[in-house]
Parts: sequence; C-alpha cells; structure tokens
Amino acid sequence: MYLASWVTAIVLLVLLYVLGRYKVSFGMRVLAAMILGVAVGAIFQKDALDIALFGTVYISLIKMIVIPLVVTAIISSITTLTDPGQLKSVGAKTIGLFIGTTAIAAIFGLITANIFKVGSGFPLEQVADFKQREVPKFLQIITDNVPSNPIAEMSTGKIIPVIIFAIFIAVAIIVEGHRKPENVKPFKDFINSFKAIMFRVTKFVIKLTPYGVFGLMTAMAAKYGIDSLVKLGPVILAVYLAAILHMVITNGGLVLFAAKVNPIRFFRKAYPVMAVAFTTRSSYATLPVNLETITKRIRVSDRIASFVAPLGATINMNGCGGLYPAIVAVFVANVYGVELTFYHYAIIVGAAAISSIGTAGVPGPASISTTVVLGAAGLPIEGMAMVLGIDAILDMARTAVNATGTTVSSLVVAVSEKEFDRDGFNNGIDEELENYGTPAGGKGKPVGA
Repeated sequence: MYLASWVTAIVLLVLLYVLGRYKVSFGMRVLAAMILGVAVGAIFQKDALDIALFGTVYISLIKMIVIPLVVTAIISSITTLTDPGQLKSVGAKTIGLFIGTTAIAAIFGLITANIFKVGSGFPLEQVADFKQREVPKFLQIITDNVPSNPIAEMSTGKIIPVIIFAIFIAVAIIVEGHRKPENVKPFKDFINSFKAIMFRVTKFVIKLTPYGVFGLMTAMAAKYGIDSLVKLGPVILAVYLAAILHMVITNGGLVLFAAKVNPIRFFRKAYPVMAVAFTTRSSYATLPVNLETITKRIRVSDRIASFVAPLGATINMNGCGGLYPAIVAVFVANVYGVELTFYHYAIIVGAAAISSIGTAGVPGPASISTTVVLGAAGLPIEGMAMVLGIDAILDMARTAVNATGTTVSSLVVAVSEKEFDRDGFNNGIDEELENYGTPAGGKGKPVGA
C-alpha cells in the first residue's frame, strides 16, 4: 500500500501539471489538488503520510522568499515618491490611508474570526516540534521590534524590524535623491532589478502551490480524516462578513465623514470597480477600470488618480494583507491550541498593516502577507496550507475590498487636496467606461492579487 500511495500521488501530480499546460485556472488547480489530496489521504491513510514531503518543501520555499521579497518591495514601492514634498503631502495621506484601513480590516477579521470561532474543534493535534512563544510585555514588544542588527534579524526571520529598517532606507533614498540623484540612482537600479528577480522567483514558488497543497492535504486527510475539511466553512463566512463590514463601515464612513459624499451614490458609481475586481480577482487587471471610474465617474483629478490608483494596486491590501491574514491567524491558533491574548491581537494587526506595503504587488500576496503575520505572532506557518484549498472563493471578496479601498482613498485624498469636482459628482452624467469588463487586455496582476 505504501508503494501504491506514492505511485498514485505521482500520477496525480502529473495530472495537475497537465491541467496547467491546458490552461486550467490556477484557482481550479488548487481546488483540484485539495480534493485529490483528501481522496488519496482517505484511501491510503497512514501509508500516505510521507507524501507531506511536497507540502513541506513548498512551505520551506515560501519562507525562503519572504525576507528578500519584503525588503525590496517596500523600498521600491516607497521610492516611487521621488519628491520629499510629494511624500509629505499626497504620499503621506495616501500611504497613511492604505496602512490605516488595512489595520482596520485586520480588526474586522479578528472580530469575525472570533464570532465564527474559526478552527475550533478542527481535528488536529499540536505538532511535536511546535512550541508556543511566551507572550512578551508591551514595552518588550516595542524594543524587540526596533531594528538593531538587520542582518541578524533577517537570518532569524524577525519580520517587523526588517520592515522598519527597509522603510528608513526608502525614506533616506527619497531625501538624498532629491538633493543628489546621482548618488542613489545605482542603488535604486539595483533594488528595482533585484525586485524584478524576486518577483520572478516568487512566481516560480507560487506555481508550485497546487503540488504543495496536494501534499499537505494528503497528509492531513491521512492523519485526521475528511471531516476536518468540513470545518473550513466558518472561514468562508468570516472572510465575507469581514469584507462586508469593512466596505460598509470603513469605506462608507470615509466617504460620508471624510469626503462628505453620499455613500450610496459613491458605491453606485464605483460598482464597475467592485464587479471587475470580484470576477477577475486581480488588482492590476482592475486598474484600468479603476482609473476611469475615479476620473470619469467619481470626478477626481487626473493628477491624484494617476498617483493613488497605481500605488493602490501595489500597496493597498485591505483584503489580502488585512482581514484575511488576521482570520487565518485566529484559525491557526485555534487549530494548534494557542490561546491568543491582547498582545497577540496587537501584533497581528500591526504586522498586517506594516507588512502590507511590502507584500503587495507580488504574485499571491495573501499567502506572503499571511506568512509574515503568522511569523510575527509566533504561530506555525504550516497551518496556512489548510485554507489554501478554498482560496479561490476567498480571493474574490479580498480583491473587491482591495480595489474599492483604492477608489475610496483616491476620493479622500482628492477632497483634502481640493482636486475633487463635487458638482460634477453630484449632478454630472456618468461616462461609459472604455475598459469595463476588459481587464487590461487580459494582462496584469496574477490571480490572488
């Protein structure tokens, strides 16, 4: 039976590869991998446990790319603001909105995850080599996350000090580049080149997701049975409820109180963005529609729209970097029997908010963000694999939240900069959108954005 389980696994892995060659969507292949893994695990039981090798390798590769990817993405994203004056005004408002709303989204994620008690009763014993970290005191959390030796912190996987260090570097590049551009150009070119290389490496790793999910789900079903997967339903409910709450309360509140605009009229005008984001599951694919919606229907100036919308498609991750990692963190904690305290929740929210600017704009940002958040909270990253099988369902809500948040941020920044045509918004006729339903000619950010 042991040999038969491996022969079956190899045949099915080849089948998953063939499905990819025949252009079956990534989400469908991940779902198929989950179903096939569960079937193999249920049939062969303990003889299939070693097939977890594929999942173990996949998780190790995810861990491998996080630090270099986060550092280069943060520096590259922030240094798109080349003028210190721009950084202080439009840039500060935009990035502040992105980070702040992501933190709020993470809070909603924590609330809904606890309402539905995601992961509770999941039939998984604590892994032998997992030890819950002792919760440090508040002052210790602050001092531990101030970077002292970035290289050592990179080697030990301490994400938040590395992110703070990267932000210092990015701000220094902007200031020095404004005075002497020739001093920073070689380093910026290196960072942009290295970022492109890391994006390519990330694509390689993300492409392995179906095989990793197959291995992990096979081992889980072999050890704990099929009933464990039925308990993923609350995760879907938690993600969608958190998305709705964030849309209505956070986005609606900003539109009503910060921009002083009728939220119902705003969401009606922004509907094309939400529809395209929900169906394409891609922030970059939604970008052309978002740009046209912001300028032609919301009536924000081209200057604000052309800055906020592309930046939002890259670093505004309310869904992928905020509410989703928070829900997964609670899920993993409940599965592994870890009691989360206020300090854990604070770390989860802070890590989600700060890391979102470094993990967005890459393939599979939700997985990378979740890895960062789980690592910061001292939770086992392997637990994330248990929800990857339903990722396609969750990603529709996540991406709609991301894209809508960018539209809202554009409006709020435009109002503060007096570049919003309020009369045109209230009384003008909405223009047709040339790119509606055509996601950037079929190109753009991969699924999972």
